[in-house]
Amino acid sequence: MDKRVSHALVDPLRVYGGLADLGSVVVAVPVLLVVIAYVARRGRAAGTYRWWLPPLAAAVAMALVPVLVVPLKVLTDRPGPPIMGPGTGYYPSGHTATATVAYGTATLLLLPLLSRAALRRALVAACVLVNLGVGYGLVRRGYHWPLDVVASWCLCAVLLTVFSMVVGRYGDQPK
Repeated sequence: MDKRVSHALVDPLRVYGGLADLGSVVVAVPVLLVVIAYVARRGRAAGTYRWWLPPLAAAVAMALVPVLVVPLKVLTDRPGPPIMGPGTGYYPSGHTATATVAYGTATLLLLPLLSRAALRRALVAACVLVNLGVGYGLVRRGYHWPLDVVASWCLCAVLLTVFSMVVGRYGDQPK
């Protein structure tokens, strides 16, 4: 099924490559770093209890991406779509994982700072759309099989959940 879906979707248009590039380390990580710096500075200036924890947890989550993805790529040794030529190491998608964790943790860091529900919803929607765009671009351009992308989303859902739990549990004010 993965091959059928991929073959039906592959299109070499440049725009799909641009979507895929949003998941590269060169694009996604600097976005996260800017958000980390902003949240840390704002939290410290406000005297927020454990202001450093959410930014640190986001950085650790991002650092865990290659620690988790690279061994899985080696372990599965899955070949890529035909357009990529010979070679293995496509499962799970590193670009998808990078985008999901970078944009996901950035969103989770910014949400508490937004007072209006409409802004929070818009931020979450933008995060979801960017991540869907990255996955779609990777498959549409022929860089990954659809299941490579889905596997990364599943893996990163766990990382984002743990991030939220750590920040929620240890970032609160003492009672």
